[in-house]
Amino acid sequence: MTLPSHPLASAALFMLTAVTEIVGCFLPTLWLRGRTGAWVLLPAALALTAFVALLALHPAASGRVYAAYGGVYVATAIAWLWLVDGVRPTPWDLAGSAMALAGMLIIVWGGRQGG
Repeated sequence: MTLPSHPLASAALFMLTAVTEIVGCFLPTLWLRGRTGAWVLLPAALALTAFVALLALHPAASGRVYAAYGGVYVATAIAWLWLVDGVRPTPWDLAGSAMALAGMLIIVWGGRQGG
């Protein structure tokens, strides 16, 4: 299977992949810090399984996909910081996210040029 050709579908797949990875890591952290019971390990495992399945939907050139995904992950993690953790991003957080997304766009668009 390959990455969707429409840019919005690609962006949605990258964001969904990032959210499943963050959830899969966030839930065990809550348990390790004593903020919830061990029951969260099951949904965490399911989220990480979904993360791996979503990665399989990206094209075979995994190095380029993972590099591009990294930019989306950074921006998604900053959004998570605000929406879930309740911490307002700083201008530095936003600037870093913008730079990471710009790097992702260079990788993705450059890759479509046949490079």
